[in-house]
Amino acid sequence: MDKYRFVKIREHPQWKGPGADWFHQKWGVPREAYLESMEACLRKESAVPQWYLLLQGETIVGGLGVIENDFHCRKDLTPNVCAVYVEKAHRGQGLAGEMLRRVCEDMKEQQIDLLYLVTDHIGFYERYGWEFLCMVREESGRDTRMYIHREGNLL
Repeated sequence: MDKYRFVKIREHPQWKGPGADWFHQKWGVPREAYLESMEACLRKESAVPQWYLLLQGETIVGGLGVIENDFHCRKDLTPNVCAVYVEKAHRGQGLAGEMLRRVCEDMKEQQIDLLYLVTDHIGFYERYGWEFLCMVREESGRDTRMYIHREGNLL
């Protein structure tokens, strides 16, 4: 991680626009949705939403967010880590795990002990202290896996 910098959008608002562009390119969610969520993050009205970037120099190589709900029907399972992504050229170095660890720590500092995450990946998040919780229905009607992270599971 020495050659990377973990940036919290709430502390570095100049990354809001580039971050929204980058997440939009990776996930196809409208740029405006990311901008709106990042603007809410910058207002600092609550612990959620939050957005984070992993930079190498001035280039975004990874990122993730924490939002109330990541497009699923279980509104009670909140907040959700979302949009976890590391550029292909930077994978295999444990960067996603380090980003997840830092987000869990950041949320703990804000008195949030439980985090949820939806994914189709099996075996990846378990390496970083996440546990399979249940299947949930996405807004699209598709079922996906819901994971939970409890404080104390940090690896």
